[in-house]
Amino acid sequence: MLQKITVIGAGNVGATCAQRAAEKELADVVLVDVVEGMPQGKGLDLCEASPVEKHDALITGTNDYDATADSDIIIVTAGIARKPGMSRDDLIKTNAGIVNTVCKEAAKRSPKAVMIIVSNPLDAMCHVALKASGFPSERVIGMAGVLDSARFRFFIAEALNVSVENTHAFVLGGHGDTMVPLPRFSTVSGIPITELLPADKIAAMCQRTAQGGAEIVSLLKTGSAYYAPASSAVEMAEAILKDKKKILPCAVYLNGQYGYNDLYIGVPVKLGVGGAEQVIEIKLTADEKAALDKSADAVRGLVKLLGELGY
Repeated sequence: MLQKITVIGAGNVGATCAQRAAEKELADVVLVDVVEGMPQGKGLDLCEASPVEKHDALITGTNDYDATADSDIIIVTAGIARKPGMSRDDLIKTNAGIVNTVCKEAAKRSPKAVMIIVSNPLDAMCHVALKASGFPSERVIGMAGVLDSARFRFFIAEALNVSVENTHAFVLGGHGDTMVPLPRFSTVSGIPITELLPADKIAAMCQRTAQGGAEIVSLLKTGSAYYAPASSAVEMAEAILKDKKKILPCAVYLNGQYGYNDLYIGVPVKLGVGGAEQVIEIKLTADEKAALDKSADAVRGLVKLLGELGY
């Protein structure tokens, strides 16, 4: 194939990203991990499924970065996953070091790539990746809002017994407990859910969305979500590779938009071949802006901690 996606981290999220990308025939995939044999084994397994799944994408597993050269997209999933009782913020010390290292290695070999960050705590890891890669900010984007909005969309479809294809939702802010679902911008075939569901039901769905990752962690007990995060990252990759100009909620570096500066936070973004090509600013109510300010403050706290750790 003419295009290449590198996926760093061959755990559940990374391997599923490779699977989703290959089965969509978006590009050939290079799967990187430090564990000897694991990316090679998973890559071979996925290749052996290709005759059944009817795609010709090649998935190559490796323990070094030379095979990643000239990638169009770099998806970073490396890092430890959450365990029950652990917040995304608890991961920061370990994952900052991992993300710093892998982004430097990948960026050296693919200087024109767009990076999609999946590692948690997401917004903070975007700051680490931006500094480590040396890329312009529009080419370092965080996968958060697509996942959070997908969860919200499923809950809406479930509550109304309608197709998920009819639902649209927006979730802004940091990828954590302070995220900001926006019910008045969330619709079913164009109809705001505020016209279809009682306020208490909507509030409960918003809360469940914010706790979506923790709910899955508590059920799995030994890991965290990976199917939906992988699908969300690959949707972003597809929009970029195909220059679709698709508007998706993503964590991007803001310079004045929404009143924030030098901060990664989730907002609606137009994705194309250049990465985050435009931030879409929507008018927020006073309550929505206050909630977004609270979320931004939480991200700032993590960025401050990164500074104290030397990142």
